[in-house]
Amino acid sequence: MTLTPAIAIAGVVMIALNFYVLSAGADFGGGVWDFLASGPRRQAQRDLISHALAPIWEANHVWLILVIVLLFTCFPAAFSTIAIALHIPLSLMLIGIVLRGSAFIFRSYGSTQDATQLWWGRVFAIASIVTPVLLGMCVGAIATGGLGMTSFTGPFVEHFVRPWLTLFGFGVGLMALALFSFLAAVYLTVETEGTPLQDDFRKRALWSAAAVFLIAFGVLALSWNAAPMVRQRLVAGSLALPIHIVTGLLAVAAIAALWRRRFRLARVAAAAQVTFILWGWAASQYPYLLPPSLTIEAAAAPSRTLFLVLWALGAGACVLFPSLFYLFRIFKPQQHS
Repeated sequence: MTLTPAIAIAGVVMIALNFYVLSAGADFGGGVWDFLASGPRRQAQRDLISHALAPIWEANHVWLILVIVLLFTCFPAAFSTIAIALHIPLSLMLIGIVLRGSAFIFRSYGSTQDATQLWWGRVFAIASIVTPVLLGMCVGAIATGGLGMTSFTGPFVEHFVRPWLTLFGFGVGLMALALFSFLAAVYLTVETEGTPLQDDFRKRALWSAAAVFLIAFGVLALSWNAAPMVRQRLVAGSLALPIHIVTGLLAVAAIAALWRRRFRLARVAAAAQVTFILWGWAASQYPYLLPPSLTIEAAAAPSRTLFLVLWALGAGACVLFPSLFYLFRIFKPQQHS
């Protein structure tokens, strides 16, 4: 593989998406556990989730913004196809993100006994569940290869509903929801160190790890007919075996660490496991942005644009990473105080 400007920027897109999954994805998972809070410590679980999300949840969306900007600037052909063909789930996703953020703020500044605040809490939780499923359905639609051959002429349902509203797409959506829930539960075991809540989230992490395992095999089975090219590369591609081995070992390490109550180790293993799953999907599609016809190079903007974006990314990284480090350094240690 030759590292061209287009390949480099596509790699940055994947890195940004990776950061989004590990940060904002876990925030969505927190909303899932808010919805499923139960037992005598139900309110304490919800309070802990709000306390853990409050300082950093909005900053996590910077990664999604970066993904969108890079796509429409550097890969306009792919961006236009995705934005048109998937305008329904993407619009619903945007509504879910806005509703979730608004509900979180409205709930945070009122009494938990007030009926309005309880209603906002329900909106926050439901939006946290629906939005990851929609994100996964969009990923599933891209993986099937239907978008790469879309001409947008013909029946509305054929071009704007069927590509994403499929059993395979729904399976990928459930996979995203399970992964986000798993990450959130593992992260929250560290946030609750030394408290009874730690066992609550440890159990949730173990159950969600089992759900990830079962759903992953279900999605692989569905991909046999729905996404044959991606499935073939996932099963028999040159990188398939090493990715599967490493992902499996990381999954076992995360579960073992949770079982032995090594929660900080579990957090690292869980994040690495999700990272390898995400990059396994990217490797299965390479060199296509929209399989089976639109490659990274074919979708790329002119070279001048790509070089200017690479310079801008370098300058932006000098501002972004120190800022995020400072944000986490200032606020996250206070979670235990």
